[in-house]
Amino acid sequence: MNAIHLRKFVAPEIIFGNGARHLVGEYCQKFQVKRPFLVSDAGVIRAGWTGEVLENMEEKGLTVTVFDSLSPNPKSLEVMEGARLYREAGCDAIVCVGGGSPMDCAKGIGIVISNGAHILDFEGVDQIRNPLPPMIFIPTTAGTASDVSQFCIINNETEKVKIAIISKIVIPDLALVDPETTMTMDAYLTACTGMDAMVHAIEAYVSTANSKLTDIHALEAIRLVAKYLPQVHESPGDTVIREKVMFASLEAGLAFSNAVLGAVHAMAHSLGGFLDLPHGECNSLLLEHVINFNFSSVPERYTAIAKALGIELKGKTSKEIQRELFQFIHDLRVGLGVSKTLGQVNVRNQDIPDLSRKALNDACLITNPRTANQRDIEVLYEEAL
Repeated sequence: MNAIHLRKFVAPEIIFGNGARHLVGEYCQKFQVKRPFLVSDAGVIRAGWTGEVLENMEEKGLTVTVFDSLSPNPKSLEVMEGARLYREAGCDAIVCVGGGSPMDCAKGIGIVISNGAHILDFEGVDQIRNPLPPMIFIPTTAGTASDVSQFCIINNETEKVKIAIISKIVIPDLALVDPETTMTMDAYLTACTGMDAMVHAIEAYVSTANSKLTDIHALEAIRLVAKYLPQVHESPGDTVIREKVMFASLEAGLAFSNAVLGAVHAMAHSLGGFLDLPHGECNSLLLEHVINFNFSSVPERYTAIAKALGIELKGKTSKEIQRELFQFIHDLRVGLGVSKTLGQVNVRNQDIPDLSRKALNDACLITNPRTANQRDIEVLYEEAL
């Protein structure tokens, strides 16, 4: 059998629905956890979700250590400090409540705890040897999907670049996906994380590692985000719409975790690490330009994406579909308030060669449908200025 046709699909145990977060203490007991290490951040604590989770675990008689000293883009030093505190407190599992930053930091802490090395030593694909402690994740944003993915993104603050750690070992044991936790997101965070889900789905669908299993989830995520993200922007208090967007994030997460990503994420990791920008914002500003770059390599796949977005295809040439797809993505993000250019977030022309060099070394670029050299990446950044 030709190995190129083989595909794997891995996912954690998932419980989806309003109130799922309340099962955290019960599942800690099922996993025979006694001293969980709870990772969160200041914003989630202010929103009240961390306190709920903490109370739920303490009601089950668990001794909980809370770690919330992390940045919006988790730094390697913060991961190492979290690992130190985990060991000091004698913890035996990791529980995370939060968005992408706390979840990635929690994964990083688990990697360090089990493998006894610096977190930056694990950059790349399948560099982790030992299994992590039990991990239970409760996402509070609808977009990152770190709760179901094989990805861990950590900021190398010395080099000013985000590194990607990719391994099925970092997939949490349990994802308690509770749409109610997204009700406290502000409009811009909702837009950026929702667009992040869109990028996950699109990049997974055109990835060179796509499969029938990932395609199902990717296309459904694209449909859901296109339909419901503008609606949640208009009606942020609508719990039914919030649930739809959260489910889209889950679908996209299952897709990209198994199909991997592409040039948008490689460039966004470089950009976010350099300027400490929100990841979803970086993805949003780059997506339409990368679509234009990739389109000719897999036009049939981008045509299927256009169809899923609701773009009328009848009688149109491939070039016309490409132009409409570019415009749809541009109008979607601008309509959601993500309307800046890279120049408006302080990227300068002289920054582009270094940004491109770092993007070229990102593991996500391996599965991009079109091979890109440094000059290709530079041109994409220039177009987004």
